[in-house]
Amino acid sequence: MELVIASNNKHKIEEIKALLEGKFDTITTLDEEGIDCDPDETGETFYENALIKAQTVAKYTAKAVLADDTGLCVNALGGRPGVHSARYSSDHDNAANRRKVLHELEGFTDRSAYFQTVVVMLYTDGKIVTGEGRVDGFILEDEHGANGFGYDCIFYSTELNKTFAEATTAEKLSVSHRSRALRHLLSKL
Repeated sequence: MELVIASNNKHKIEEIKALLEGKFDTITTLDEEGIDCDPDETGETFYENALIKAQTVAKYTAKAVLADDTGLCVNALGGRPGVHSARYSSDHDNAANRRKVLHELEGFTDRSAYFQTVVVMLYTDGKIVTGEGRVDGFILEDEHGANGFGYDCIFYSTELNKTFAEATTAEKLSVSHRSRALRHLLSKL
């Protein structure tokens, strides 16, 4: 099966390709397919946003499409930033997004949080298969580590006993929300 990853996020693409290596005949990106689109994520859930991305990209290809939506959910903030994680402070400005979360958490003792991912595979015949993954941890008061992307340097994984940004790629992928969602998806295929 040929698969197109419905994302423009190079870090996300690298993770997905690493996790799905050898599972499909080909795995290509929007750029490799010559597809120039950035769907509006207007859904109220991770599933809705992933489906929007998959359906939008499917209009431009005759291959199966894989899309995901991921967010950081902070319990003291009522689950925010959640589905708005990538654009929480401004459009895809990771540093500004982290600063906003840290500012909003000032004075809170409950800093528990989790990353949630929902993946959607949309087949050419319209069939949809989904997977979900979650990893728990908490938000530190400042940034630690130089690896990863997004909120990784403020998210402390209780399973790894370090931030995702302090973890190696292999360590992160062993417990990450995205890897769990993709394994869940693969178990259904």
